[in-house]
Formats: sequence, C-alpha cells, structure tokens
Amino acid sequence: MGNVKTLEGEVAGAFIGEPGIVSKSVPEVVVSLEGFTGDRHYGFTKPAGARETYYPRGTQIRNNRQVSAVSEEELQKIAKELAVVEILPEWLGANLCIRGIPYFSKLPPLTRLVFPDKAVIVVYGENEPCTGPGKVIEQQYGVPAHRFPREAYNLRGIVGWVECPGVIRAKDKVRIEISNPAMYPGLSC
Repeated sequence: MGNVKTLEGEVAGAFIGEPGIVSKSVPEVVVSLEGFTGDRHYGFTKPAGARETYYPRGTQIRNNRQVSAVSEEELQKIAKELAVVEILPEWLGANLCIRGIPYFSKLPPLTRLVFPDKAVIVVYGENEPCTGPGKVIEQQYGVPAHRFPREAYNLRGIVGWVECPGVIRAKDKVRIEISNPAMYPGLSC
C-alpha cells in the first residue's frame, strides 16, 4: 500500500437524502455501486449542474458525488461560528456523519473510507458550502442563509463515490486510508 496512512473514526450517523436538501436519519444504509439505495444522489450518472461548469447544465456526466459526508466536530465548529446550539447533519443533506477524524473536510482526493461490512467510499473532493443548507439553518434559528457558506468554508465535509458495495451502520468504525498523506494537514509526514 506504499505511503498510505490510516486513521480510525466512527459513524456518528447514517442518512438518506430525500427530495430537497434535508436528509433523514436511518440505522443503516445499503450501499451499491450506484450509491446509497433510496438516496436522491443515487445513480452512476447525474445531470451537470452549477458545480460542473465545463458542461452545459443537464448534460449527463459520471456521478462522483454519490455520497456526502460531514464531521461531527466540524459541525460543532460551524455552530459555534453561527452562534447556534447545533447544526444537524440532516440539515446539510449529508449521508454520513463521521466523528474522530481531524480536518475531515481536508481529506485528499482518492482517500478511502473503509467500513466493516465491505462498503468503501472514495473521496472525490471537498464539498463546497452553498446557501441551500443555510436556508434550513435560517428556518431553525433565524441566522441569515448567506452566513452559512462563509462560516462553513473548509468545514463542509467531503463528497465521493462508492468503490465497493456493502452496508454502513451508525456506530460502525471507519478506517480512513489516506493515499497522499502529504496533502492532508491532519498528519505530520
């Protein structure tokens, strides 16, 4: 495995995205090569949107954003910056909430999240914050939606795709395999 460094965290929660931004908490998710069964981002392809400016909107492209994961610790930092009690992963439309991994949003591309029941997620990249979750937070606390992207910058989590199917459950351990540790601020190489 060469220069791979590993960390261990825990699944604080699993979620399925429904239409709209908010996802719902579930005790476990069935993971196929197309993503999380029942999730709104499920599928091998997706229409190009605002993040894929290379293509005209609506062009079918490979879905590298099948899964969205956030960090429990980073959500606490965002809540502190917004001066609110808490930010729930569901409000951000997350599929997974992970605890115990420092600088989670900075996991480099091609990092693997390996779960006990065979599922493996590959990191595509950092999930950039947008105002969609900010609107949910505004409904909850009255904090203006435009503040969320600024306060969540570098704390919004990651997106990726499924490399190996399986099942992911809340409280599962997750092994983080960082293939390019020099790109990750959480390790001293």
